[in-house]
Amino acid sequence: MAGREAGNTADDTSGAGVTPAPGHPTDEGPPPVPHQARSPQDEPAPGDGEPAGEAEQADARHPHTCTCPVCPRGTRAAHREAQAAFRARRDALAAGEGLPAAVSYSAGASRQWISDELTQAAREVGARARAEAAGWYVLLWRRTVYVVWGTVAALFLGQVATAFTAGWTAARTAGLLAALLGGGLLTGAARLHGRRGGVLAPVIGEDNRLSTSRAVAAFWVLLTAYAVLVLAGRLAFASGDGERDTLIAGLDLARGAGLVTVLAVTCAVAVVVRRVVAVRVQGQRLQKAQAPRPRAADLLTDDSGRAHFADTQYVLVSAVAVVYALVRLARRPDQLPDLPWGLALLVLVSAATYLASKYAEGSRPVIHAVVRAREAGDLDGPIRTGDDIEIRGAGFLPPSARTPDRLARMVVRIGAVHVHVPLVPVPGGFTNPSDTTLIVPVPVEVEPGKAEVQLVSAAGVETNKVTIEVGD
Repeated sequence: MAGREAGNTADDTSGAGVTPAPGHPTDEGPPPVPHQARSPQDEPAPGDGEPAGEAEQADARHPHTCTCPVCPRGTRAAHREAQAAFRARRDALAAGEGLPAAVSYSAGASRQWISDELTQAAREVGARARAEAAGWYVLLWRRTVYVVWGTVAALFLGQVATAFTAGWTAARTAGLLAALLGGGLLTGAARLHGRRGGVLAPVIGEDNRLSTSRAVAAFWVLLTAYAVLVLAGRLAFASGDGERDTLIAGLDLARGAGLVTVLAVTCAVAVVVRRVVAVRVQGQRLQKAQAPRPRAADLLTDDSGRAHFADTQYVLVSAVAVVYALVRLARRPDQLPDLPWGLALLVLVSAATYLASKYAEGSRPVIHAVVRAREAGDLDGPIRTGDDIEIRGAGFLPPSARTPDRLARMVVRIGAVHVHVPLVPVPGGFTNPSDTTLIVPVPVEVEPGKAEVQLVSAAGVETNKVTIEVGD
């Protein structure tokens, strides 16, 4: 979840904490939450060919009202309680409550102790968030199966309702059989990819968000496959040579040129966009971080959750064209949907706009200047060890990496010394770090003289280097 920024305060919307959810009466207690969060690279990658495994078995054993943190339905409650506990702890430390007397004598020691406490709590709640995401996937793949068969049932009811006036035809039988076959194939795919979202697995990107380009391409692929299956069913039930010739002619390129063109372009856009994003991330020209889990809003928004014009228009235009193609298939089930070239061109323009936006988006964090941080009443002077420095720039906090556990990973290199950016809380968020400024101390390990300052952002992207002079 992306954080919100108000003024110079990075607002935390994800929370963190340590309070577990209440368990249910069983002989085995829930496993403890690890105190050290693991990076996404340390997490075991879910295999595409593996079912949900232990989480699915736990969900089967426990009742639907269970709130223990070891079953899929209990992880959400555990995570929410952990968020509430973290927010309460953060606000208490921001008000100066709970600070040990041993560090209260020094502002620097107090800040470091508070930052370490919040970092530890944020890492623990990060583990809760990952557990919730794993349990959510277990429930998601089943729900995708329900949606698939609910769509098949709706098609059957619609055919039955319209058959009272027009009668039952071979085209209705072929359409229903095509839907049953497609539903069976999608169900098998959902079971096979149960740990990656079931039917939605092919349209979930590497950043754990729903990919707009893949989703649009998937709609056109499903439409085309369904149309071909309907024609195959009609051909199987055809009795005369003339009818068979008509159905075979319905697959001619002259009739389905618009549909085939749109299908080819949307699939090509999905492949190109994936390559473009991967190259820009690897070249550190685009900051990307894993989302907690995919959401339907990902199809219409950017990484920060704000409505994105290019994505929205691409989805809307494609949805309108798909609906038109379905209506044409219902009216003429003996041929591929003859998508008019005007509508096909509209989809192609929309796809080109979406692709251009992917080339234009993205920027790397940049440091503009590094100055000595000065408190009220301090004298002006050069930067010395023990002083605080203020790093000014832009793009320090990418929208997808503003959770506390990711903020705690920000590091500033001062020469050969790595300094972790301290978390400075205020009620409702943090004042340090922010998207444009951050403050870190200059440790005594930094040798006097010239030193290069470089930031590693919350998304793991390195900024440019700025040289400062450290005095004796």
